[in-house]
Amino acid sequence: MNQHMSPKPIPFIDIIAQRQRLGKSIDEAVARVLDHCQFINGPEVMALEGALAKYSGAKHVVTCASGTDALLMVLMAKNVGPSDAVLCPSFTFCATAEVVTLTGATPVFVDVDEVTFNIDVNSFKRGIATARGRGLKPVGVIPVDLFGQSADHDAVAVVAKAEGLFVLDDAAQAFGASYKSRKLGTFGLATATSFFPAKPLGCFGDGGAIFTDDDELAHTLRSIRVHGQGSDKYDNVRLGLTARLDTMQAAILIEKLKIFDDEIAARNRVAERYSRALGNLVAVPRLAPGCTSVWAQYTIRLYEGIDRNAFATTLKALGVPTMIYYPKSVHQQTAYSHYPVADGGLPVSERLSKDVIALPMHPYLDEATQDCVIAAVRSALSS
Repeated sequence: MNQHMSPKPIPFIDIIAQRQRLGKSIDEAVARVLDHCQFINGPEVMALEGALAKYSGAKHVVTCASGTDALLMVLMAKNVGPSDAVLCPSFTFCATAEVVTLTGATPVFVDVDEVTFNIDVNSFKRGIATARGRGLKPVGVIPVDLFGQSADHDAVAVVAKAEGLFVLDDAAQAFGASYKSRKLGTFGLATATSFFPAKPLGCFGDGGAIFTDDDELAHTLRSIRVHGQGSDKYDNVRLGLTARLDTMQAAILIEKLKIFDDEIAARNRVAERYSRALGNLVAVPRLAPGCTSVWAQYTIRLYEGIDRNAFATTLKALGVPTMIYYPKSVHQQTAYSHYPVADGGLPVSERLSKDVIALPMHPYLDEATQDCVIAAVRSALSS
C-alpha cells in the first residue's frame, strides 16, 4: 500500500555537518584540555584571544562567558548606572537592552533602517533628545550588526562624537563581517560578540568576547570578568562577575576559526543564490555599500497580503523550517514596554516584526538543498 511520506526536514542551522567536518581536530583539541586539566584560564584561552585579535585587527580581545556578559562588562567598566540612558535599536534580540537595565540605566529605543534593519541615525538623534527630555543623561549607544551585516558605523560615530556618547558595537550576529574594508571589532570604544552555538562562529556552549583598542578598558574588563579582582583574587577592587570563557570552549573555537573564512564564503554563495531565485517574489535582504555579511540569518520580508503563518506552515509541510526574528521588537515586549522610545515612534521596527521570516542558512547547504528551499518558497507563495 502506498503511503504519503513527509519530506526529510532540512536543518535550519546544520551544526552536525560542521562537527563531522572538524571531527578529528575538535576531538584532539578537547583531548589536550582533558590531559592538562586547566579547565579555567588554560593556555587555549590566551591563544584564542591572540588569534581573534589577529583576525579582527583589534589590539585587545577579552573572552568571556557569553555575548550578554560581553555587553554588560563594557557597561560596567564605563560605570553606567541610574539616571544614565543608553540608545538601543528595538529590532534586535532583547540582550541588547537587557544589559542596560541590569546596570540600573534606562534603554531608550530607536528605530532601524527599512533596508538593512540596522540602526536608523535620524531616529538615533531623536532618541538622544527624547532621553534628555525625560531628564536622563545619554552616555552611550549600542548599534547592532543585525543578521550578519554591519551597521553604518561612520554615521553612528559622527552623532556619538558630537553628543559625547561612547559606542559599544553589538556584533553578536556579525563577527567576521566588514565595514568599508575593516573587520568588525575595530569600531567605537568596544565590540561585543557571541559564540552561542548557532552563531556563524559558535562554540559548543555559551561564550563571548570583547574587542577594543583601549588599554585601560581592556585592563578593567579582565578584572570585571573575575569578580573585579585587583592584584590578587582576595583584593577585589570593583564589582565584577564570574564571566570567564572556559578552556574547553576556547580550544573548540581555535579549530573553528581556522575554517571560518571558508564558511563565510559558503554562506555568501547560498545568500546570492537565494536572492537571485527569490528576488522577484519577496523582499530579499540587501547589503549596504561597503558592507559584507556573514549571513547569520537569511531574512526575507513577505509582501502585504501574504499570511506569514500560512506561509511558514506550508514550508514546514514541505520539510523546510523557518524562524521569525523577531515577532516582537524589544519595545513591544512585556519587560521593556515601559521604557522610552524615540520621538516619532518606531514604525519600521513594528512593520518588520509583522512581515519578516528567515529561511535555512548555514555553510553546508548544497545546491540541491537550496533548490528544495527555493521550490518550497515558490510553492507556498503560489498557494
